[in-house]
Amino acid sequence: MLDILDRIPLNIVLIAALALGLAPFFPEPHLWEKLKMLAAGTLRQPVDILDLLMHGAPVVLLAAKLLRMAVTRG
Repeated sequence: MLDILDRIPLNIVLIAALALGLAPFFPEPHLWEKLKMLAAGTLRQPVDILDLLMHGAPVVLLAAKLLRMAVTRG
């Protein structure tokens, strides 16, 4: 599993995290909207949960890749 994470280029993960994490840019990014719904306890619709997973997955992947890079370097 970590081998797959090591083979994914950082620039691709960064672009995906920025593009999907911030899309749509106006009026409010979906990821931010869904996180607010999660905090408020109103994230109940399956489409909203799927939206959170879709927009949040690249951000989680970026965090995992950066953590992996930090651990392997020192």
